[in-house]
Amino acid sequence: MKIGRVTLSDRASAGVYNDLSGPEIERVLRATLDDAADFLVRLLPDEADQIQAALIDLCDVQGCDIVVTTGGTGPAPRDVTPEATRAVLDRELPGFGETMRAVSFSKVPTAILSRAIAGTRGRTLIINLPGNPRAIGECLTPLVPAIRECLRHLAPDA
Repeated sequence: MKIGRVTLSDRASAGVYNDLSGPEIERVLRATLDDAADFLVRLLPDEADQIQAALIDLCDVQGCDIVVTTGGTGPAPRDVTPEATRAVLDRELPGFGETMRAVSFSKVPTAILSRAIAGTRGRTLIINLPGNPRAIGECLTPLVPAIRECLRHLAPDA
């Protein structure tokens, strides 16, 4: 399995602090999906054109089965991940975002501010996650059954 993980953060991409969210995505997906998965890593600023280019490359050129982003899903003006993702999707899958917000809301009432989305581009599933490393495990783990099922539907022989 080939998985793209994209961290979107102006400060982490500038080296102000280390990316903790991207490695957490990798940890969770290795534990729940495929411990031998090949991860293609991107660390980018919150710039819509760069996000779109990375998503297109990971889906269309690199052939990732899944691309998981972290960061840029809040209400701040620089949070453009959902818009950049939506611009490259073939189909949106609203249940992913709805589930993440519902799961997180019971722990953090401000989780409803998340604008995370998910969908498909060709045969790739793209999922936006929050930027908080703790929220990644909380949000990603409950999605695993749906991720597995979606991958079965997207497989070339499906």
